[in-house]
Amino acid sequence: MDTKLFDSELKIVEILWREGDITAKKIAEFTKREIGWSKTTTYTVIKKCIEKGIIEKREPGYICHALVSKSEVQCFETNELIERIFDGKADLLVAHLLGQGRLSKSSLEHLKSVVEHLG
Repeated sequence: MDTKLFDSELKIVEILWREGDITAKKIAEFTKREIGWSKTTTYTVIKKCIEKGIIEKREPGYICHALVSKSEVQCFETNELIERIFDGKADLLVAHLLGQGRLSKSSLEHLKSVVEHLG
């Protein structure tokens, strides 16, 4: 993946990750209930997602299918964050997260085991 997702586009893709392939009409129902978007707004964002190659429309029935996985988006967004905010240095991001004190003891233990496994 090499395309930045706007928050609105991410909301559409998150619905598809959660619900699987569904109609644009069903997506509009979710966005109305969960976000308060109109049907027009939803269809506009779906169209932009299609143009960007983030989702595809399948016929019959205007069924939407995500073309990017959650892990692809997470990887892209994390790399963007590291490049923009942390001068391309992932260790600065990790140090920042650790310094915030927002990680539970179990989260810290999990991170420790991940680092040990990688090393």
